[in-house]
Amino acid sequence: MEKEKAHDQFKKFLKEGKHRITPERFEVLDYVLEFKGHFGADELFVEMKNNNSNVSRATVYNSLELLAQCDLLSKRNFGENKSYYESAFNRKNHDHLICTDCGSIKEFSTAKITDIVDKICTDLGFESSGYSFNIFGKCSNNTKCSHHKK
Repeated sequence: MEKEKAHDQFKKFLKEGKHRITPERFEVLDYVLEFKGHFGADELFVEMKNNNSNVSRATVYNSLELLAQCDLLSKRNFGENKSYYESAFNRKNHDHLICTDCGSIKEFSTAKITDIVDKICTDLGFESSGYSFNIFGKCSNNTKCSHHKK
């Protein structure tokens, strides 16, 4: 059911923007919906190739941009001039801790940050459409980090 809703949302977006509706774009969407956590475009492309997909690298990149434009995907920049993506479909807002040593990304959510964002917007007469909050630093316990470089 969720997959059908995502497909409907993407199809409507493609029609309204006069983009071609192709099975390859929906194949990318399906992989995105199944992917757990954050990923780069190349990482998704490799995952698809490893599962015998014939989708081209260009189609993956273009589809990811379209999915981000229609709010099915969140595009994040965690430094290093590399974009990461994560499914935004039916997910609550959350923030990130990014380790500058090992590259791990941990998600967290706290009402205090949401309250601060709401207060700032109210005080400054600003209507927020969303926000992104990233904290950069180093893991306090590197042995817990599965991505830690030895």
